[in-house]
Amino acid sequence: MPDFPWPAGAATGIGSLPGTDIAEAQRLILGELPDLPHLAELPARGPGADLIGRGAGLLVDLPVQLYAGRWQVAPRPGRDLRVTADLRQRDLDQLTEQGEGYAGTIKIQAAGPWTLAAGLDLPIGGRMLRDPGAVRDLGGSLAEGLRRHVDEVRKRLPRARVLLQLDEPSLTAVLAGQVPTESGLSAYRAVDRALAAATLREVIEAAGVPVVVHSCAPDVPLQVLRDAGATAVALDLALLRDLDPLGEAIEAGLGLFAGAFPTDAVSSDKQVADRVRTLWKRLGFPVTRLPGQVVVTPACGLASSTPQHVRAALKACREAARRLAEV
Repeated sequence: MPDFPWPAGAATGIGSLPGTDIAEAQRLILGELPDLPHLAELPARGPGADLIGRGAGLLVDLPVQLYAGRWQVAPRPGRDLRVTADLRQRDLDQLTEQGEGYAGTIKIQAAGPWTLAAGLDLPIGGRMLRDPGAVRDLGGSLAEGLRRHVDEVRKRLPRARVLLQLDEPSLTAVLAGQVPTESGLSAYRAVDRALAAATLREVIEAAGVPVVVHSCAPDVPLQVLRDAGATAVALDLALLRDLDPLGEAIEAGLGLFAGAFPTDAVSSDKQVADRVRTLWKRLGFPVTRLPGQVVVTPACGLASSTPQHVRAALKACREAARRLAEV
C-alpha cells in the first residue's frame, strides 16, 4: 500500500464553512481536526471568497473581473482581483498565526481547471470551455498560480506538509457535455477524457505536492483522476452508484476521502464510522487497510450549515476516524 500523506485514522473538512470570521473558523478547524486541518473558506464574505473567485484569483497573467454578477476574463487586473487577493492574504495570515509550529499535513483547496473553464466567461461571451485555446491557457496559468500558492503556504508553515485539494464539481458535467450555454437552450460539447486527464495532470505536477480531487457530483470519473496522477478522491458516499470503479481505484492505490457525514442531517460518530466500514466491507478490502487509505469527511462543504451543525459534523468525523483506526 502506498505511503499516504496523512496520518492513519485522520478526518478533515471539505473546505467551506459558514460565517465571515476567518479567525474563528480557522481556530475551529485546528481544534476539531488536529490530525489533518485545512485552510478555512468562507464564501459568505462575498465575491472573491466564492469557489470561482478564489480559484480565478490564483491565475497568473490571466486577470478576471466581475461583470453582471459573473466572473469574466478581463483586459487588466482591477479592483475585483485586489479584493480576492486581500481575502486570500487574510486567510493565510490567520493560518500562519494559529498554525505556528504545526508539523503535520495541512490541506489547502482551490477550484480545478475544468470547473474554472465551466465557470469563467470569455470577454466576448460564453464560457471559457467553448474555446480549446483558452482552456489550454487557463490550465497553464492555474498550474503556475497553484505552484506559487503552495510555495507561500510552505514558507508560512515550514514544518508542515502541504496537501492540495482541487475542487472539480463541474468535471462530470464537462465530460458528459452537460454544461449549459448562456441561453440554456443547448450545452457545450463534451470534453475528451484523455484531454481532461492531461489538463489535470499539468496542474497536479506543477503543484509539486500530493493532490486530492473533490467532487460532490454523482459519477465521479475515477479513471480520469487516476490518469491525472491524483493521490486521492473526495466524494459523497451517498451518491455512489457503481462500486466497481471505486474498488479498482482503491486497489490501484488511490486514497479515499469518504464523505460520510450528511450536510443536511445529524449523525453520530458511530453512524459515520458504520457508513465507512460498511462500504469498505462491500468493496472487499482488509479492514487493516482502511485507517491508512481512508480519511473521514463531511459529505460536502458546510457553508450553508449552522455553526452548531458544523461543530457536530467535524467532531463526529474526527471520532469516527478514531473508531475506524481501532482495528
